[in-house]
Order: sequence, then structure tokens, then C-alpha cells
Amino acid sequence: MFTDNRVTKLFNIQYPIIQAGMVWCSGWKLASAVSNAGGLGLIGAGSMYPDVLREHIQKCKAATDKPFGVNVPLLYPDIEKIMGIIEEEGVNIVFTSAGNPATWTSWLKDRGITVVHVVPNVKLARKCVERGVDAVVCEGFEAGGHNGKDEITTLVLVPQVVDAIGEHVPVIAAGGIGDGRAMAAAMALGADAVQVGSRFAVTRESSAHHNFKNRVVQADDTETVLTLKSVTPVRMLKNSFYEEVRQAEVDGADAQTLREILGRGRSKKGIFEGDLDQGELEIGQVSGLIDDIPAASDVIDAMISVYRKVVRGLTQ
Repeated sequence: MFTDNRVTKLFNIQYPIIQAGMVWCSGWKLASAVSNAGGLGLIGAGSMYPDVLREHIQKCKAATDKPFGVNVPLLYPDIEKIMGIIEEEGVNIVFTSAGNPATWTSWLKDRGITVVHVVPNVKLARKCVERGVDAVVCEGFEAGGHNGKDEITTLVLVPQVVDAIGEHVPVIAAGGIGDGRAMAAAMALGADAVQVGSRFAVTRESSAHHNFKNRVVQADDTETVLTLKSVTPVRMLKNSFYEEVRQAEVDGADAQTLREILGRGRSKKGIFEGDLDQGELEIGQVSGLIDDIPAASDVIDAMISVYRKVVRGLTQ
């Protein structure tokens, strides 16, 4: 079904499903499991020291003979070391985010690395094409974690990005995609593939704490909120930490104060250490649909099965 798909060709994978590179969730176990199941697994470098990233890359190589990549937030403080390790370890797929694609795209491509950049709007998607990226992820604000300030939904964003750059590079849809129905919808909008975060964050292979996974399973459709819009928008579950942030904003806290609140290792505390009260519980709106903790391969199998059923139903 996907033999002529631009993304499966670009990455040499079976299915046009990308596992997002998520802080504290996407280590080598998750990335290799997704790749072994026919998708593209990504190691999330955003929560790793350089030596830790090297270890995860090496373990991922040992766990799969399929393609995998690394997601790199470009605002990472040790970015030069991270990029050096990626080159030394022979990683040939890199997804960049949270920064200017002009900074590293040429450097990566000069070394034969396939480059994909994540964007929240059409303007940045066009800049990515100008800088020579191989594909673009357009992410709606339904997505968990750090987000765009424009609050454009995936349903609206994807077709605009496709119209703007789709003839030049493949477009990967992200934000609120957690099952085969959403995958079919994204493909109907013109996307070549989907990137899935929250659903893979709550799998057996995810490195997130079991407290965090169980909290997401219990969440309903109203429990996430996009906050800290004046600093760095982030979608999270409501809890005591969120209330602290909300009250600080109500009290007129300046950007520096809000950054200090956000920067106290809160995402690690919540996602990796399982502190459901004082931790930052980053997850997408699709959490309301997540009601189990399966293996990553089961997620892919179910997505493809439902996707095919939906497509058959629509064509009939």
C-alpha cells in the first residue's frame, strides 16, 4: 500500500509512521521497537547529555538493523557535541526542532545526513525548503510538550503546508494523531506520513515513569492545557505545577520568573521520575483517547489495520 509513498522511500521504511523524539520518553528501546515494527524510531536527544546520547545510539544500532534517527532541539546547550556524536556514530537521519533550520541543515547534509525540520506554521515551512531540508513535519497545537505560539490546529495547518511546499518536499503531519483514523485523516489532507508522539509515550518501551503513563491513561478529553504562551508554549496535564504556573501568570510574573519556574527540572520530575504533583506532565490532547499501555509494535499494527479499514470504507 505504501510502496510509492515519498516518506517510506526517503527513509527506507515499511510504513509512513514516525515516532516523535520526546524528552524522557524516547530512548533506544522505544526507537528500536518502532523501527523493528516498520516505522521510523527517533531517539530524543533533548533530555540527554552527549555521552548518554552516544550510548543510546550504540544500543539502538545493536537492537535493530532498520533505519532510525535522532531528534535534536536546536536550542540544546551542547549542540556542537551532540552533532559531533551524530556524525561519529554514523546516524544518517536527523529531525531538528525548536530553532532555525538554517543553523545546521547544510552541515548535516554535507555529511550525507537526511534532515527533517519541525514547524508550526507555513512561513517556517517555506524557510525549511529554502534551507534544503529533505522533509518537513508540520505540527498542530494539539501536540504535547513545547508548541507553536500561533495555536493552529493540525486539521487547518496540514493542507496549508501541503499547498505551500508539498510539491518540493514530503510533508509529515503531527499533533493529535494517535490512531489509524487520524492517520487516514492526515493523509486525506495531503500529508505523506504522520508523526506520533503521545501514543508512543504511553507504551511499554517508553522510558517514561509508570506513574506518568498511568496518569495519561486516566486522563479525559479536557485535562490538557497549553500554557506559558508568553515564554515557550507547552501543553501539559493539569496538576499542582500547572496551577503554580497559572497563578504566576495571573499575578503578572515576568518572562524570567516564568522561565525559572519552568526550568527547575520539572519535565524530568514529572515524566521520568513520576512526580504527578510537582512535575510537568507533557502530553497531547490525544491523551483522552489513550486507555492502555501496549507494546510499540501493537500501536503500529493497530494504526495500520484501522487505517486500511477507514480507507476501504471511504472508497466504497
